[in-house]
Amino acid sequence: MKLMFASDIHGSLYWARAMKAAWEREAPKKLILLGDLLYHGPRNPLPKEYDPQGVVNLLAGMKKELLCVRGNCEAEVDQMVLPFPVMADYMALWLGERMAFVTHGHLYNEGDLPMLKKGDLLIHGHTHVPVIRVHEEEGYTYLNPGSVSLPKEDSPNSYMVWEGGRFSIRELESGEEFIGRRV
Repeated sequence: MKLMFASDIHGSLYWARAMKAAWEREAPKKLILLGDLLYHGPRNPLPKEYDPQGVVNLLAGMKKELLCVRGNCEAEVDQMVLPFPVMADYMALWLGERMAFVTHGHLYNEGDLPMLKKGDLLIHGHTHVPVIRVHEEEGYTYLNPGSVSLPKEDSPNSYMVWEGGRFSIRELESGEEFIGRRV
């Protein structure tokens, strides 16, 4: 099975279209969105082609392909315009024999861990920085696909794919892997 993870669209129709093109290219079983879909937030600049309603329309056409968690920029009014659930703070996925705790990252993160067992995965967005980091002492692996629209720390616009026990963080427009690891 193949899954795609993306985070932090922040209302950019330009980058939402690029994400959809990557989704079509990758053909995953599901696209898991890690929050901050529509609003850019007061700490961020306006992203390219800021058009929250356009993003709503694009995502509405993909609604059966999506699983989502709530970001710190989501509000009840966002749920009113989106035809799929976006208000859960987290979800649990089984990826092979491993449990993945999937969240946005503003409530649960490396500094405020959820209840993880040895071998579990923590997957979140929020920081806009792509990373795969193994925490040997605590026994978990942290993964972040980076940001679709507003990458930070000189990282590219990106997303992440899981397939066959391997995670691959890829540049959004080209699909070129720049971080990869079997976990």
